[in-house]
Amino acid sequence: MEVRTRFAPSPTGFMHLGGLRTALYNYLFARQNGGKFILRIEDTDQERYVEGATEVIYDTLRGCGMQWDEGPDVGGDYGPYIQSQRKDLYMPYAKKLVETGHAYYCFCTECELKERRAAAEAKGLVFKYDKHCLGLTKEEVDRRLAEGQPFVIRQNAPTEGTTSYTDLVYGEMSFPNDTLDDMVLIKADGMPTYNFANVIDDHLMGITHVMRGAEYLSSTPKYNLLYEAFGWEVPQYIHLPSVMRDAHHKLSKRDGDAYYSDYVDKGYLTEALINYLALVGWNPGDDREFFTMDELVQAFDVHRLNKAPGIFDVDKLTWFNAEYIRRMDFDAYLAKVTPWFDQVFAGKKMDYHRLAELMHDRTEVFNRVPDMVRFLCTLPDYEAELFTHKKMKTNPDVARTALLLCQPVLEGIAEEDWNETELHDRLMAAITDSGMKNGQVFWPLRIALSGQASTPGGAIEIAYLLGKEESLCRLQKGLEKLA
Repeated sequence: MEVRTRFAPSPTGFMHLGGLRTALYNYLFARQNGGKFILRIEDTDQERYVEGATEVIYDTLRGCGMQWDEGPDVGGDYGPYIQSQRKDLYMPYAKKLVETGHAYYCFCTECELKERRAAAEAKGLVFKYDKHCLGLTKEEVDRRLAEGQPFVIRQNAPTEGTTSYTDLVYGEMSFPNDTLDDMVLIKADGMPTYNFANVIDDHLMGITHVMRGAEYLSSTPKYNLLYEAFGWEVPQYIHLPSVMRDAHHKLSKRDGDAYYSDYVDKGYLTEALINYLALVGWNPGDDREFFTMDELVQAFDVHRLNKAPGIFDVDKLTWFNAEYIRRMDFDAYLAKVTPWFDQVFAGKKMDYHRLAELMHDRTEVFNRVPDMVRFLCTLPDYEAELFTHKKMKTNPDVARTALLLCQPVLEGIAEEDWNETELHDRLMAAITDSGMKNGQVFWPLRIALSGQASTPGGAIEIAYLLGKEESLCRLQKGLEKLA
């Protein structure tokens, strides 16, 4: 049997991290078993359809290294792969279920359903459709259809016994049939519901393993009843643990932590995101944490999926991202960081190459870069207390002496000789002659040049990047503060 998995997102906006992880696990499982990974666009909910969202799905999956074997833009033997283009397929199957008694026409209006729902809630009950229209005679149904009355087609779920199935993650699952609702299969606009189209398409496309979120565990019995009604083989289920922000909260759009694009826009690397996301709900069974996509394919094992929700820890992701950045080829890092430098230095003279060398090992997320280098563009306001450093044995008096020592040294270096080697040699010679310690000079100089205690690079590197004129200007401001 050829393994066939599918990722079936709805084009309703950006790619949610939970959806992206579902796609990843489907992709890994298919590749590991030499099977096919199918992309299907489920756009039956036209009210939530977002223009351009299908292209976002394509771009996201390809950008993350997941290429599908069959899909809307690559074709295949089971197309079309967009549900709205398969609209005419579903009604005949629904009518067949009506003929066999597994479904029925329902003419209840929205107003009537709202009244019954309100009545149930008033009694503290969970509303479930009461099979009101199941009792209509065939003649009555035919009359209403002939009159053109709006209708939906509902599944006729059993009310006695239990429906069971085996999930590869959660094991044996059983649900009392009296808890099942008669879900709508065909909506009033003639479009199938997600639940119905899902079953029909999975069967027609030969899907062997259905991997989806754990929120569908309780819906699966209704799907299986449809498979059984048609006499079709039921696929193997692999329900995946939820992706949560913490033990009690889901990832949310409002907090900016729900979508893949949120993190890409912040400057997280796709490779780091995919690597970390794979570990949210799954573990490889050893101490490894860093995986290429090919290594994930080799290591992935559905039996090592967790039942408990996976916590998407942004701090952990940030650590992963920092490690990936440190391992980047320098030229690749320079290309990636340049747009972030441009936010600060556009139109201004700055040695991006040297600044990138200083920033490479200090970058955790690229959107933090502008704030880390902004001091090179604008000297932040700072207090004179910053010159005091017990370890460096500096205080305002020592700092003033140090800056007065440095001032003529910097003034004596010609513009054309302003480089790190010249700055180092001249300053070290002056320090030696003065009898001061290196830290007693370089700490105050760095504070005067940067206005902050933590910087990429030390005083010499900062002075080089600032240039002679700006360095001397800032040194003078430092002396004024110390005065």
